[in-house]
Amino acid sequence: MSKIFSFGFWNSVARMILRNRIVIILLVVAATAFLATQWKNMRFSYTEANLLPDDHEANLTYNSFLDTFGEEGNLVILGVKDSSLFTPEKFQAWTALNQELENYPEIDHVISISSLKKLEKFNDPKRFEMVPFIKEDNPSKEELKAYENELFTSLPFYENLVYSSHSNTIQSALYINKEIVNSEERKDFVLEKLRPLIGEFEEMHGIDVKVSGMPYIRTLNSQNIIDEIGLFILAALSVTSLIFFFFFRSIRATVISMITVCIGVMWAFGVIGLLHYEITVLTALIPPLIIVIGIPNCIFLINKYQQEIKKHGNQAKSLQRVITKVGNATLMTNVTTASGFATFILTDSTLLKEFGLVASINILAIFVLSLLIIPIIYSYMSVPKDKHLKHLNKRWIGGFVGWMERMVRHNRIAIYIVSVLLLVASIIGIYTIKISGSLLEDMPQEATFFQDIKFFEEEFDGVMPMEILVDTKRPKGVLKLSTLKRLERLEEEITDVPELSKPLSVVRLVKYTKQAYYNGNPKYFQLPTSQEQNFIMPYTKGMNAGENLLNSYVDSTGQYARITTFMKDIGTDKMERIEENLWPEINKIFPEEQYDVSLTGKALIFQKGTNYLVKNLVISLSLAILLIAIFMAWMFRSFRMILISLVPNLLPLLVTAGMMGFLGIPIKPSTILVFSIAFGISVDDTIHFLAKYRQELKANNWKIKRSVYAALKETGVSMFYTSIVLFFGFSVFMISSYGGTVALGGLVSATLLFAMLSNLLLLPSLLLSLERSIANKEVMKEPAMKIIETDEDEEEISKEEHNHPE
Repeated sequence: MSKIFSFGFWNSVARMILRNRIVIILLVVAATAFLATQWKNMRFSYTEANLLPDDHEANLTYNSFLDTFGEEGNLVILGVKDSSLFTPEKFQAWTALNQELENYPEIDHVISISSLKKLEKFNDPKRFEMVPFIKEDNPSKEELKAYENELFTSLPFYENLVYSSHSNTIQSALYINKEIVNSEERKDFVLEKLRPLIGEFEEMHGIDVKVSGMPYIRTLNSQNIIDEIGLFILAALSVTSLIFFFFFRSIRATVISMITVCIGVMWAFGVIGLLHYEITVLTALIPPLIIVIGIPNCIFLINKYQQEIKKHGNQAKSLQRVITKVGNATLMTNVTTASGFATFILTDSTLLKEFGLVASINILAIFVLSLLIIPIIYSYMSVPKDKHLKHLNKRWIGGFVGWMERMVRHNRIAIYIVSVLLLVASIIGIYTIKISGSLLEDMPQEATFFQDIKFFEEEFDGVMPMEILVDTKRPKGVLKLSTLKRLERLEEEITDVPELSKPLSVVRLVKYTKQAYYNGNPKYFQLPTSQEQNFIMPYTKGMNAGENLLNSYVDSTGQYARITTFMKDIGTDKMERIEENLWPEINKIFPEEQYDVSLTGKALIFQKGTNYLVKNLVISLSLAILLIAIFMAWMFRSFRMILISLVPNLLPLLVTAGMMGFLGIPIKPSTILVFSIAFGISVDDTIHFLAKYRQELKANNWKIKRSVYAALKETGVSMFYTSIVLFFGFSVFMISSYGGTVALGGLVSATLLFAMLSNLLLLPSLLLSLERSIANKEVMKEPAMKIIETDEDEEEISKEEHNHPE
């Protein structure tokens, strides 16, 4: 196995690349062109992220609900809190707006005050009919005042459906066609028709219209993600190119690196399109991630090329040696980084699988692109001049490396004390971490649509639907009086929960028929007795009253009933507590032998998905640690070295988890990625250090102290360079308007900074303190993979070059 990755192998790779430059360039161009054609297959997510496996019980329950009642999230609501709305001019304008909306093919029907009807009783023949409130096209001021008074005082049927129970706020309910609610047509309707129409109406009539509902929220949220992808890519390119230029002081080197990572970004989009994956909050992070992770590859390769030029001035030999000497190191760092992402593939969550697969493929792809493009482009350019190599002589970083050496040499006890204190504090912080399953928490809180969500939460007690499906186990079982009374009791329990809105169900319609029977008297808005039911029944025959409501809340067989309530934006803890409190009441009201009851809805699915994700965090992180430990065991062939190397990489993860607890950053789909990503990247520094340390041990006749300090001096600079690039690169995500993305960027940056210090202070300290147990050739055997060339390798490379001249 070790022969495969020998320098002889990389020498052959170098010759192959440099002898076939034109062919390789054409292949890269062809691959880029092909992947660019796949961009058309990229789809932006039009639904909330489903974090659960397809066969999870919660998903099966939700799908069963959809099969019975169809898509639940097809309601867009327009809200107005304006006392002058019931004046002739503004009422007519509001009527015109709602009529125009109802004419759109994307809208099935609209419920609004302008077209509202009330149920009336007629005796010859006995019947109920829906009669318009406003019979005239141009109602007078007095008629509108009377209508307003009747609506808010005498029609509890329309409470929280058309008007708010808290104030005089009214809303229009737009029911979007269920066929398009999860398609691009919904996006076109919301962005190109609905929003411009509302904006024009507000400007013309001076009425502030609030808009919400899940289809609307999803559309604007998806658009926000699309807008931020470009922002992230631009910011990542700007930050990394500035840092790169600061290090190298070379426009040429900077441009070459930017070309490389830009092609990597094009490939990333192409892979997403090729696999027909959706752009989600997670996959949107991949293109800028490729830039951040790709730049260190460019630093390694260009730095090595310039060192070789400075050493002997031969361009052909320098390019060959760049690939030969840096090939193993860059392959290894990219493989370990990709491993951190690849562990998500092994989870059962489709969202995480897609993210892990695309990220790991593209991390390896950017390695291949760097190894091909940089040497080939430089081969066509002139040899770097002395001014391009000046940065190699700079020793401004020497002070930092000197400080680290002094700390390790004289203050190891202090390093251990600080490490233990950090560990204890982190464990305390970990116990305070909360889990968040909120659909809205990560959305941009400064956005207008988020402010509108808060408006509807205050006025109508929430916008996120929670559904209760009741199976009566017999046809027409829903309309039996005993079932209706049970439904009413459950609704009363739901109404008592402050985080939930007043429920909607068929019970409302049945209560309204009794009120209509008693000539609209609101005190009779209640379920009829069995005797009253016999009187009312003749009036309901052939009745179309509330037909849409009846179809929405009772299935065609009359066996299934649906209760819909809307939730406020509450966290996982509250949601779980509400669910735990509801179930005993549900089981008491609906005996299991007579009824099957299930709780579902998008918000509930998301909350359960977040809990599921936390379990997967432990699995994916454990897999990442195991995978990388096996990789290091194969490379260093030493169990003790694995244990020593894992300590400085696990401590930063614990510190980050503790920080999340103390800063109140919850575990959620976005922040859950931090640990596997950071571990996969930070372990690269450890492997670099240990590889150099092992080489120094051999050169210094197994003298631990001398080898540790030599390795620290040698690797400290490169670790600092790459850590700075990664720190500022990941910090780019903090410009996001999404709280979760901001937290992800900040936490990964902090973790990588801790990891650098841990690898440069704690790791060498451990090696020095445990020198007796590891200072022998048995513990530090010849590695399976040569990461850094030795003098013997230098001679071998020279012989290879002599035997196979370009």
